[in-house]
Amino acid sequence: MKMKLKLHILLLLLGCFLSLVVNAQNPILKATVSKNKLGVNERLRVEFSISKQGADNFTAPNFKNFNIVGGPSQSVSQSWINGKASFKKSYTYIIQPKQKGEYNIPSASIEIDGEIIKSSPIKIIVLSAAAITKNPNDPNYIAQQNIHLVAELSKHQPYVGEAIYVEYRLYFSENVGIYDNAITQNPQYNGFWNQEIKKNGTPVKMGMYNGERYRYATLHKALLVPTKDGRLTIDPMKMDIIVAVPTGRADFFGNVITKQIQREFSSAKKVVQVKPLPLHNKPENFTGAVGQFSFNVSLSKNTLKANESSQIKVSVNGNGNLKLFELPEITTPKELEVYQPERKENVSITTSGLKGSVSNTYTIVPVFKGKYKIPKTSFSYFNPKEKVYQTITTDDLYVNVLEGKALPVTTETPTSTKQNITIKGNDFKYIQTSTTFKPIKTSTFFKSSLFYVLLFLPLIAIPFVIFLKKKKEKNDGDILGNKQRKADKLAKKYLSEAANKLGDKAAFYEALERALHNFLKAKLTIETLDISSDKITAILQEKKVDKTIINKFTSVLNDCDFARYTPITNVQMQEEYEKAKQVITQLDKQL
Repeated sequence: MKMKLKLHILLLLLGCFLSLVVNAQNPILKATVSKNKLGVNERLRVEFSISKQGADNFTAPNFKNFNIVGGPSQSVSQSWINGKASFKKSYTYIIQPKQKGEYNIPSASIEIDGEIIKSSPIKIIVLSAAAITKNPNDPNYIAQQNIHLVAELSKHQPYVGEAIYVEYRLYFSENVGIYDNAITQNPQYNGFWNQEIKKNGTPVKMGMYNGERYRYATLHKALLVPTKDGRLTIDPMKMDIIVAVPTGRADFFGNVITKQIQREFSSAKKVVQVKPLPLHNKPENFTGAVGQFSFNVSLSKNTLKANESSQIKVSVNGNGNLKLFELPEITTPKELEVYQPERKENVSITTSGLKGSVSNTYTIVPVFKGKYKIPKTSFSYFNPKEKVYQTITTDDLYVNVLEGKALPVTTETPTSTKQNITIKGNDFKYIQTSTTFKPIKTSTFFKSSLFYVLLFLPLIAIPFVIFLKKKKEKNDGDILGNKQRKADKLAKKYLSEAANKLGDKAAFYEALERALHNFLKAKLTIETLDISSDKITAILQEKKVDKTIINKFTSVLNDCDFARYTPITNVQMQEEYEKAKQVITQLDKQL
């Protein structure tokens, strides 16, 4: 009995020893997450841990589809329980997904005794934004109700070239405190010329928001000048803010106890409907100036000597898109040498637009003595306040050159006296009076090689014509094939612009979205501005379109929105193009 007991103990000790040896020989870098499925507005905790001492040179994975909002933080724990030692070293990150989809957190790696150990990839499913429960004791709900990141536009329907401004304000109530903030995503102004409006610091002011009193700070202000008409969008600004939220408890002295949380806030996407400039009464010399301007052309010196110089200054002053149009050119006599103009800008950026002046200065040098006229010059611009084109025309200018070479005088051709012509014997001896013509040998067309080629060509062409005719009849009978080819041509027609923009992310997805909208507009006779995902789904369901195809079409439209704000490769753009081509073909067949 004692021998059996000793044998069991020996086997148990041997098993523990072997287990320790195996673990020592095969250390594992373990990756764990707080959850595998989350909303796009939620965060998750990722921990990489190793249970062997001596681990070094940890390399984190590439979180390309996530934003790192916390970490890395390191921790080391050691314990000795019942004679058994344990060790754990961990690296922790807090990350937030950039958009919906299925992603892998790639492998991390660490070096142990010269060997590289890697963790296993982890699959994460990102869903739509999760709703925050309306729990008055939930710190996230309290922060959401008391902090607002707002984008305010000065005008929603400007003309092309008319300046507007956008201002980003952070409103926060007196119920919470802000300890730190950082902008994680700057807004994108696609379709606008933009310039930041400088401000003096970030002072906190008092103001009203949704009928309630708030403190607020202006974080960013930019001047925007639309460069094209149509529906333009301003992407959101996003921020990470550390908020001190009251817990509802007080300390011994009656002070409110707060809890700090880190949360992302985002402004709403803004839409600007840009109006095109009217075509009615548009001047021929209009070059895109929009605003309120004055125009002047002046000479530095009216009287000078030859080879002395004078300057002609063409200037526009006022308020408008001063940096975005060309000044009119002057016309000078050819007797004045004119050099390339020097452009000068004295422009300041304000909330009402660009203000100041732009000018071109021409240097002229006369060569000959005389008085020369510089014809009047016209400048046209569009006044968005009065909604009309206005033209300013200057007076003629004169340059008086007192000294210098006289202009060359063009003399008249003197009249000649008619004389009688006397013919002498040798005057025309060079004229040849005899010929040496010889017949030229010509080839006969009849029975030539060309003759036989043209003779038998129709006979050779008959089988080829019959073959083409049969092939056409076969194609005409292939109804499904014809529909497929017609649908492919239709898809290529609408997607041709997007295909030309492959490689330019912003232009490609804008063209792709426009192609999908134009396709629906043509097939369903609806206006582009009325198209939304819900309306598309409803209309296509009425047309008895298969639900799978509807989902594919709306998915491509949604991808166009998401892809503009995330890194995209040329391969992904090509895949998106093929997906759009396929769904247009399928939808056309069903409609």
